[in-house]
Amino acid sequence: MTSKVIAAAVAILVVAGVAAAQEAAVAAKNLVGKDLAGWKLKNEKANHWKVAGDVKMSQAKPKELEVSGEPSGDAGIFVNDLKDKEHGSDLYTEQEFGDCEVHVELMVPKGSNSGVYLMGRYEVQVLDSYGKKKPGMGDLGAIYSAAVPDAAAYEPKPAGEWQTLDIIFRSPRFDASGKKTANAKFVSIKLNGKEIQKDVDVVKPTGGQLKNEEAPTGPLMFQGDHGAVAFRNVRVREIGK
Repeated sequence: MTSKVIAAAVAILVVAGVAAAQEAAVAAKNLVGKDLAGWKLKNEKANHWKVAGDVKMSQAKPKELEVSGEPSGDAGIFVNDLKDKEHGSDLYTEQEFGDCEVHVELMVPKGSNSGVYLMGRYEVQVLDSYGKKKPGMGDLGAIYSAAVPDAAAYEPKPAGEWQTLDIIFRSPRFDASGKKTANAKFVSIKLNGKEIQKDVDVVKPTGGQLKNEEAPTGPLMFQGDHGAVAFRNVRVREIGK
């Protein structure tokens, strides 16, 4: 067998492994239930989070979302119902995660800004980035302050449409004394099914984090102090458990 054939076979196995991992994340338990049980607010006094049955971008005020209905069964939609010039609170899980696969479905109105934080420290940017051909550090799918998305695979949807992020994440490593021996790493990020980030080391928290010190585990956090956003079908599968 030639070296080219071996290399091709290895590449196929790696791609298949990433795809299988992201499918497993979709099959994990949905963390968005009929209420906010299992979640905490960073600033309770600034809370604008609601649990709804439906949400859409307002046609009259396209920078805002319209929330309606009650959750169906045990699955709802988390909506950060911020209006123009309001500031809200970040929302994070009580449970902490280390190495994990994450599936998130999200919607932003026109021009809105949010983020998905792994371990409450490492942000995958959420923004209305529709039409961008050359995404920057602040655009949807960027690892804030660390890496811009791959422009070749970049296809964000218009504001008001549901989009997906599929993330494979490796937590930082520490030795017995607590000294960090390996950085946190985003192994893969897919936006709407297309890989836009691969094997990105993150040397420190990216900004706006829940805690400054790094640790082996941390919560999943949604940024809520910048703009309106909705999340549904949020699933986390811990790797190795």
